[in-house]
Amino acid sequence: MVAQVDPFYAIGLSRLAHQLKADGLDIIHMEFGQPSTGAPQAAIAAAHSILDSDPMGYWESTALKERIARHYAESHGVAVDPEQVILTCGASPALVLALNTALPTGARVALARPGYVAYRNNLKALHMEPVEITCGPAERYQLTAAAIAAIEPAPDAVIIASPANPTGTIIAEGELRAIAAICAERGIRIISDEIYHGLSYTGAAHSMLEFAPDAFIINSFSKYFSMAAWRLGWLIAPLDQVDPVRARMTNLFLTPPSLSQHAGLIAFDCRDELEGHVDTYRRNRALLLDALPGLGLNAIAPPDGAFYIYADIGHLTQDSLAFCEKLLRETGVATAPGVDFDPVEGHHFMRISFAVSTPLVEQALVRLAEWFPKQPRLA
Repeated sequence: MVAQVDPFYAIGLSRLAHQLKADGLDIIHMEFGQPSTGAPQAAIAAAHSILDSDPMGYWESTALKERIARHYAESHGVAVDPEQVILTCGASPALVLALNTALPTGARVALARPGYVAYRNNLKALHMEPVEITCGPAERYQLTAAAIAAIEPAPDAVIIASPANPTGTIIAEGELRAIAAICAERGIRIISDEIYHGLSYTGAAHSMLEFAPDAFIINSFSKYFSMAAWRLGWLIAPLDQVDPVRARMTNLFLTPPSLSQHAGLIAFDCRDELEGHVDTYRRNRALLLDALPGLGLNAIAPPDGAFYIYADIGHLTQDSLAFCEKLLRETGVATAPGVDFDPVEGHHFMRISFAVSTPLVEQALVRLAEWFPKQPRLA
């Protein structure tokens, strides 16, 4: 039977935003978690040099794998063999590789709701069953060890994301440790999406490798490194899973772009420039947190990290997709509907990305301040 996969509604809204821009409307793109900055300057310079000197081809950079392994030792105090590092074409293939390698058809996989739309849809596409756990304000919109312990029967795997999309919430160190312990006790495979590591505002984000050495770890150059279009990521595979993961990677995706690998190696050591981007996101976050209550958006998830505001708009709508489209058409501010991230409660939530420049955030707030008070409240 062919799997039925739901649309990614934010992509449709982004397509509409580009159409409206072509028609002359000034658009501010806050619908995607996509940094408006480019790759670090030194990485771009290295790419230019490679283009002039290297014909390139199918290739996996040993130096980049070693640099990523060193990153885990330096940042998290854990030993990773460079051979555990599987370079991928962004985080999305890394998720597919982890799921397809670790789990059989029909596997039950627990995940937080709200959560990244592609978790649910990739599970469906791979003929696996999403076991979505409602996570609200009381849980800071995150999975807990207690929630995982309560699932009966035990799921085959769990997807953890910290910082999370769409909320930006971070799981505390003690809770991560507890999650690792309950998963070990119940034989639950852990897949940890750490794509937003480096983007934290209230404290450091810990890698699940610190507590579960046999976890699959997903990461990417798209967010912190500001290299979304370069399509470069990685998967840390448990040692006993390296060969089957590599077999799937080479058959399904071959290798990530050679040019991106050269640039990524340089980007790892451009920390001053990259931390400047984080400072921008921190300012943008503060601007939004200060302004949103005045627009009537008082109930938001704690944006500990990443670059999102996930706000309850239930006093204005029960159709977040239509609401976000109306907002886009009337103000030019593109946002993402909560229904992408939560098919049950997401009808009255929206996500705003602050990965754009500070002047664009300021412009967006001017437009929103004029538009929101005019919207009718639900009875």
